[in-house]
Amino acid sequence: MTSASPDDVVVRARGLLGRVLHGHGAAVRITEVEAYGGVDDPASHAFTRTPRSEIMYGPPWRLYVYRSYGLHVCANVVTGPSDRAAAVLVRAGEVVDGLDVARARRVGVADPALARGPGNLARALGITLGDLGAELLTDEGVRLGPEPSVEPPVSAGPRVGVSKAADVPWRFWVTGDPTVSAYRRSPRAPA
Repeated sequence: MTSASPDDVVVRARGLLGRVLHGHGAAVRITEVEAYGGVDDPASHAFTRTPRSEIMYGPPWRLYVYRSYGLHVCANVVTGPSDRAAAVLVRAGEVVDGLDVARARRVGVADPALARGPGNLARALGITLGDLGAELLTDEGVRLGPEPSVEPPVSAGPRVGVSKAADVPWRFWVTGDPTVSAYRRSPRAPA
């Protein structure tokens, strides 16, 4: 028996909405996330323990970074506990600091789309595979700001692009925010 409920990652995912994620010269207010329940979630990288997912079995509030489809880097917040290996994918955000830096990294993209989608968010923030394991509750480097004083209105739905547990409603976003990405069901997901 593990020490936490799979619902804990959902609470932590929703709690990330409205927080500011600081990268390298830019920062975003998080507007969209997806929760992954680790050992209990067949869509999670940690469902089967591998060298790539090992960081997820460590202490919470660290950055799990991986390359998606060989093209994009994606940033996740490990939420723990370590025996669960749960994490939250940061899917989208509004650039709130370093707008010129984010624009230079995403040339020709409209401001609301600068950090829309997990690969674009990491690119706008300058997050790379070298940031793997960054401690997020510090005062420097890649880090998370404090929780917002007012909880934003939140919507929920199925996760994007996963083929397993495709209908689990663990994608959360700030309702009506223009930076949120579009839902796309994986063509490999069962009908």
